[in-house]
Amino acid sequence: MTEKPSIPKYARFIMGGSAGMAATCIVQPLDLVKTRMQMSGIAGAAKEHKTAIHALASVIKNEGPLAVYNGLSAALLRQATYTTTRLGIFTSLTDHYKGPSGNVTFLQKCAFGMTAGGIGAFVGTPAELALIRMTSDGRLPKAEQRGYKNVFDALYRVVKEEGVTTLWRGCLPTVVRAIFVNAAQLATYAQAKQYLLTLPYFNDNIWCHFSASMISGLATTWASLPPDIVKTRVQNMKVIDGKPEYKGGADALRRIVQQEGVLSLWKGFTPCYLRIGPHTVLTFIFLEQFQKIAKKHYGVN
Repeated sequence: MTEKPSIPKYARFIMGGSAGMAATCIVQPLDLVKTRMQMSGIAGAAKEHKTAIHALASVIKNEGPLAVYNGLSAALLRQATYTTTRLGIFTSLTDHYKGPSGNVTFLQKCAFGMTAGGIGAFVGTPAELALIRMTSDGRLPKAEQRGYKNVFDALYRVVKEEGVTTLWRGCLPTVVRAIFVNAAQLATYAQAKQYLLTLPYFNDNIWCHFSASMISGLATTWASLPPDIVKTRVQNMKVIDGKPEYKGGADALRRIVQQEGVLSLWKGFTPCYLRIGPHTVLTFIFLEQFQKIAKKHYGVN
């Protein structure tokens, strides 16, 4: 019996990472704005930025137009590690467990998304830490800025100055966030796409991918912001006289709610959605196009 053609697993991982990196090149300024807003008003201090527009204008005015791409090298490395892993695992699991109809259940999609996200987050935490520090550096006084030249300089200096384990600081909230994000993003996208294809006027094309991605982006933003802001605070904290600013993710969460209010857990919702929405759309559109090319190349129906 002739074996049915399929896309090799390594190709699925490459396509996932490439799709994420391509999308990141476009939306990096929004990611920087999101991080700045999450750091605004920290520890009860006066808010630096009232809106996303104010944050963006402030960065351009004080640091120059190119500053909106601070941390791009870290963002690309994060996609090369985190997104390569999570999309590669998710698409591989989905393809392996799909039933006779060619689909898997929504609960299976959630489980696959959570598994893929958790593993991907662990792999991508060092790049994530470098990204958080590089995008928030410009808000600090000159004397306190870390001044990393690029992501590799950041990783080298973190290991040299703070120890190799610091690369995984905030790993737990990062993994928790990724589990929420991927359960929402990957499962919602796959389910929305499956549903849309049952409706008139929808075919398996860019319009369908765009619509499913926007639904996925909204669900992802709502689910991901609370663990994301905790992760951001933990990864960006300073250690003064050997004492870290937060004892861990739970302590950071408690103090954020206590000092800034429950709604502060969704601080930066607009720039986060404006970043996640387009990034989700672009990532899945790129991924779908890469998969079409791969299917044609490997003779997959």
